[in-house]
Amino acid sequence: QVQLVESGGGQVQAGGSLRLSCAASGSIVSIIAMGWYRQTPGNQRELVATITGSGTINNADSVKGRFTISMDNAKKTVYLQMESLNPEDTAVYYCNARTSRRYSVSWNDYWGQGTQVTVSS
Repeated sequence: QVQLVESGGGQVQAGGSLRLSCAASGSIVSIIAMGWYRQTPGNQRELVATITGSGTINNADSVKGRFTISMDNAKKTVYLQMESLNPEDTAVYYCNARTSRRYSVSWNDYWGQGTQVTVSS
């Protein structure tokens, strides 16, 4: 089993910054990718940004130029630096880790417990 521990959420005023961290631990064969998703009440969880083990990044259009995802492979930790936050960024942010399965081409997806980010105007 794999555990994801998130930290760094909180409340900030519009225009401010926050940094989220997510550390993976447990029975990890290898990490294919890690990323961040967010969800607001009544809406589906949506992609914020992902990064593969080799460094390929995918960002949602809404955060391009404002959010930066990075990963420390040795620490199995993914970070999300969020700049120029606006009230529309308010959501619960969830960390995701996609890990390979031993002796298989398939993978497993794991989720963190979520961390609240609130941006006030």
